[in-house]
This record gives sequence, C-alpha cells and structure tokens, in this order.
Amino acid sequence: MFKIIHQCNDCKTRTGIMKLAHGEVETPVFMPVGTNGTVKTFLPYELSDMDNQIILSNAYHLYLRPGMDVIANAGGLHKFAAWDRNILTDSGGFQLFSLSKLTKIVPDGVYFQSHIDGSRHFLSPEDVVDVQRTIGSDIMMVLDHCTESNIKYEKAVKALETTTSWAKRSREYFLHNCDTDRQKQFGIVQGNMYKDLRKRSAEEIVDIGFDGYAIGGLSVGETKEQFLDILAFVTDYIPQDKPRYLMGVGTPLDLFYAVEQGIDMMDCVFPTRVARNALALTSQGRFNLRNERFVKDLSPLDPECDCYICRTFSKSFIRHMFKAKEITACRMLSYHNIYFMKHLMSRIRASIADGSFLSLKSEYEGIYKE
Repeated sequence: MFKIIHQCNDCKTRTGIMKLAHGEVETPVFMPVGTNGTVKTFLPYELSDMDNQIILSNAYHLYLRPGMDVIANAGGLHKFAAWDRNILTDSGGFQLFSLSKLTKIVPDGVYFQSHIDGSRHFLSPEDVVDVQRTIGSDIMMVLDHCTESNIKYEKAVKALETTTSWAKRSREYFLHNCDTDRQKQFGIVQGNMYKDLRKRSAEEIVDIGFDGYAIGGLSVGETKEQFLDILAFVTDYIPQDKPRYLMGVGTPLDLFYAVEQGIDMMDCVFPTRVARNALALTSQGRFNLRNERFVKDLSPLDPECDCYICRTFSKSFIRHMFKAKEITACRMLSYHNIYFMKHLMSRIRASIADGSFLSLKSEYEGIYKE
C-alpha cells in the first residue's frame, strides 16, 4: 500500500504514495481534522476542490454521536458524510486520555462516561475495531493508552504494556474479522519521554506487524526540545517501507520538523481552530485579523496564495466579518488556512524531489519564529 518515490540524501525526508480504497494519497501529507465526519465550516466539495486526498475523523466522537446504528444505516461514514475520498479514524485513545476524569482503564479495555450526556460505556480493543469497521474508514487506529508528559517511569511502563497488549488483540481481531484489502490498520508507539521505553514500544508494535505505524504521546505538554528529541529518536525504530504517522501535530514549523525525520502523515485541528479565532497562516507568517492595523487594509490575506478567499476578499473585509461576528468569517479563514497547509505540504514534497527541502525549512524557520 506504500511506495517511496524520493528519498533525501541529507536527512530522513521522503515522498511516497499510499494506495487506499478511496484513491491514492501523496505523502508527506497533512490531514485536515473532521472530528465528527466533516471539517468544521467546510462542505465536502470544498475539500475535494483543494485536492485533499484524506481527512481524519474520530471514532470516539462518532461512537457517541450519532452512534454506530445511524452510521451503519447510512452504509458507512463515506456515504453518510458525502465524502468520496479517504478517511483515517483515530481510535479515541487520545480523547479518553484528555477526558481522564471520566475514564477508568483496565486490562480488558476502557470504562468511560460520555462527555455529552453522562452515559456510561465500556470499549475493548476489539470493540474499537468493530466501531471503525462500521464507520468504514480506510485507515483505522488501534486503541492505545496515551499519557501526559513526564509521568513517572513505572506508570509509563504500565501504559506501554497496556498499549502493546491492546495492539496484539486489535491486530488479531482485525485480521480475522475485517476486509484487509478495503481497510488498513496502524499500530501506535508510546513510551512517554523515556527513550528506552520508546525503543521497546516501537520494537514490540513493529513485531506485531501493522500496515503502518504512528507515534503517539507527543504534543501532550512536553517541551519543544523533548518533542524534537523523541521524534528524531523514535523514527529510527520504525520500518522504512511503511508509512509513518505523527499524531496530533500540525503547525507550519511542525510539518518541517516531522518531515525532516521521515514522517509521512500528520493531522491537527490547529489550522481551523486558530482560524475561528481570527488567526491567519500565511507565507509571511501568522497574524490576528482583529488587530487594528487591518481596518483599512485592502490587500489579500496572503499575496502568494491563490485560494478563492485571497483572490476575492481583503483583510479589511474579513476583519469586518469577525468584528460583526458573522459565521462567514470562520468559513473564510478556515478555508484559507487549510488551503495554505495543503499548498505548503505540496511545496515540501516538491522541495524533497528537487533537493531543496532544508533550504525551504530554513526559510520558514525565519518566517515562523517560535
């Protein structure tokens, strides 16, 4: 399902093609997040027109609402959401981590209370596979035990062992109960900020044998130095011939840092979340449109962007939309930010192919200083 096209001589970067049930995906790729089956403020054709080849939805949220009976009745999420391209579903491990006050992890799975209506539920690793089989996602993730950064070593070991146990059960159940041509399954590497545990987790998950491998448990409160150190370390233990997915990461600079370490897939709510707060991502950096200096600025959001928003509207008008609290404002800026991320990833792929990746990375480090 995965073929490497270009490999950089100076670092781990590479381009590739993933062949999935709903079409090919060029990698490295940024996946817009459509938690509930749609990317916030978007209609499906708008994402297709940008040539987004894959989006991410969340099994935990879809399980709670609208529920598997509704999605099954519609014939799966693709038909239900009128999206004819690829979908990756997160298993819900991160959501259960972030809602830890409502969850209890046991060897057989997770007890949790719905954050929507307070109802009580239990999901085993096998249940999570069944949920994603009903959804019909092209790539499903295994249930894992995600932890906050810098927990004690003993707790990190226990979470790792739970993750490995669940991964084994998930893979066995998937291979015996799912259409392995139609759906693919990725394992998840955990281990917190401990390199020996990261190595152990990677080796154990790889030994099980998945269609691809994800790095979980980053962007959960660690420092940027820890993030970069663990990321560079872990990728050395993930097979070269399988797609590598860095979960929940997606600022413009993070794309470069991840791709430099051989990551093929990323996702994050960042571009649309900040858009709803008037923050624009551009080739000249990020800025907040509520700033007074844009009141009469008739220039586009980004002079180098050819998206519909930049070709049609001024900063002044979009700022007016935000100040007037028009829903259109969130649509406009979300559209632009996702288009920007898609275009940036296209530039990154081109730079890998022509050998200029490190130069492009240096350029954006100057633009997006942290």
